[in-house]
Amino acid sequence: MNYLLFKIQFFFYLLYFSNMKIIIINGPNLNLLGKREPEIYGLQTFEDFFRALQLKFKDVELSYFQSNIEGEIIDKLHEVGFDYDGIILNAAAYTHTSVGIGDAVKGIHAPVVELHISNVHAREEFRHHSFIAPAAKGVLFGFGLKGYELAVQSFL
Repeated sequence: MNYLLFKIQFFFYLLYFSNMKIIIINGPNLNLLGKREPEIYGLQTFEDFFRALQLKFKDVELSYFQSNIEGEIIDKLHEVGFDYDGIILNAAAYTHTSVGIGDAVKGIHAPVVELHISNVHAREEFRHHSFIAPAAKGVLFGFGLKGYELAVQSFL
């Protein structure tokens, strides 16, 4: 009987997690990770990090989008915001300036985790405000690239 219960639980685990779709959306200048301000952001490229993240979470369908253009980020949020199980959003500088991205997060159904690689509260004061946080499931900052892994885990 215990074996049957295990098989049923395992089936539902696979059904739920194998269908889980999470997207990482990165904003301006994050295409330069590994090159730009390594003392703040580190030396690893996001592409290399993302491949390792996919291997770590094999049962989750992870995808990645990066744009330096505010409207493209809004369009991507609209595109995935009703079909995905979670969105990890590092809007970078747009976090502090874009009412449009904040409104896009408010207008979708998928839960959003706002993420920042650096500790934004240890940086310039303008970085202390977020237009995204009021509509986000949660906010992670200051954990480096490890924050993306923590964000994925928050959806599981």
